[in-house]
Amino acid sequence: MAEEPICTAKSPIKIELEPGTYWWCSCGRTSHTPFCDGSHKGTGLQPKKIEISEKTTMSLCQCKATDNAPLCDGSHRGL
Repeated sequence: MAEEPICTAKSPIKIELEPGTYWWCSCGRTSHTPFCDGSHKGTGLQPKKIEISEKTTMSLCQCKATDNAPLCDGSHRGL
């Protein structure tokens, strides 16, 4: 059974991303928020792949309660 994710903030992080592949941290244990650093190993949780084809700004979830990972859906308001 997977461990519960850790809420790193009760607000999204707005970040500008260049084209490329990113891995959003779904466990909350990373030291490189909002991106995965491998700290999920052994938790049963997996990072979410983000592929960007052109420069864009995204609001990424930090509370880990979103139903639209990795994007914020406002779930932090209910925490």
